[in-house]
Amino acid sequence: MNFRSFSTALRQWGTFLGLLAIVVFFAWRLPETFPTAQNFLNISQQISMLAVAAFTMTIVMVMNDFDLSVGSTASLAGIVAAVLFAAGQPVWVGVTAALAVGVLGGVFNGFLVAYIGILPFIATLGTLTMFSGAAFMISDGKTIFGRDIPTEFAGFARFGIPLDAIGLEGAKLPLMTLAAVVVLLMVWLLLEQTTFGRRLYAIGGNRVAAELAGINTRRLRLMAFGLTGLGAAVAGLMYASRVASANPTQGAGLMLDAIAAVFLGMTMGREGEPRVLATLVGVLILGILDNGLTQMNVDSYVREILIGAIVVSAVAISAFGQRRG
Repeated sequence: MNFRSFSTALRQWGTFLGLLAIVVFFAWRLPETFPTAQNFLNISQQISMLAVAAFTMTIVMVMNDFDLSVGSTASLAGIVAAVLFAAGQPVWVGVTAALAVGVLGGVFNGFLVAYIGILPFIATLGTLTMFSGAAFMISDGKTIFGRDIPTEFAGFARFGIPLDAIGLEGAKLPLMTLAAVVVLLMVWLLLEQTTFGRRLYAIGGNRVAAELAGINTRRLRLMAFGLTGLGAAVAGLMYASRVASANPTQGAGLMLDAIAAVFLGMTMGREGEPRVLATLVGVLILGILDNGLTQMNVDSYVREILIGAIVVSAVAISAFGQRRG
């Protein structure tokens, strides 16, 4: 194998091999608790919120845009639903309102970026603060929990499909995991199997050329941001259901982890393009790392250091491979 083929293989498979190495390491260090079916089911539920946010974040990053406001959008969506629940509204009203908030927030971001011409970093940094402030204002800075959260809403995160038929007695496939899988399939179909997705990739490749080819880049960017906002709202509802409460800061760490997952996935492609199946690998790396370190009683700040180091290393290896390839 010559150096060029080695660098290409390293770029395409290095991140996936890193995932396998993490799994093997924790299976070695935690043989009684980590490599079990129940733990992997737990991981699948734990990462479901991040997965939904990261999959839909991929939609805007395909166009070389990104959304810093997904965390605050998730928090705001959860708060809106909880406030409506506390006011006696049925579950479908709270959920619908929360999803509408996510879409409107995303469309607002898209309008600022595509029609006003504000850089995505500046626009979504500003809306991050706006949405976070709105969540605090609506909730009066308090956590909403207890009897204000309907049992049928909180129950979504607690139920699953029994797996006794495949030999896993007492184990259940969480509904939240299924929701994340559905979002994964929908985003994959959208980006890989539709004209809409191909046009988004064209915008990411060369926006000027896409416009000259007759693609309405403004409208597509607006729609893409709207879908990312919808995904953030879904993630916020899932988190509120899981903890049976809502507070104005519960989505604070979602944005950085979602972007990190997409960047990790981007290192697997030949051209460094975001692909939703590659984003799944990034999500798994972050989720498994978090689960294993938690079981080893490692402090949370060490996790942040490791995640940052892994993202930087993966991107550096990918960039090196692209230069050499």
